[in-house]
Amino acid sequence: MRFPIRRSLSTFLRITAFTAFLVGPVGAFAYAQTGDKGPGLSGAGFVLYMSLQRNG
Repeated sequence: MRFPIRRSLSTFLRITAFTAFLVGPVGAFAYAQTGDKGPGLSGAGFVLYMSLQRNG
């Protein structure tokens, strides 16, 4: 009974570690590219904000 639970937990931890290993550097790079723009809306967030203002 305990063996399948241990195997499932082991598989889950491996998937989590593998995902963090692959996605982590991409997220760090994206965060580094944002720079120090400060608060405010720009790009897609601004377009979404304006479309919600018009339709609301």
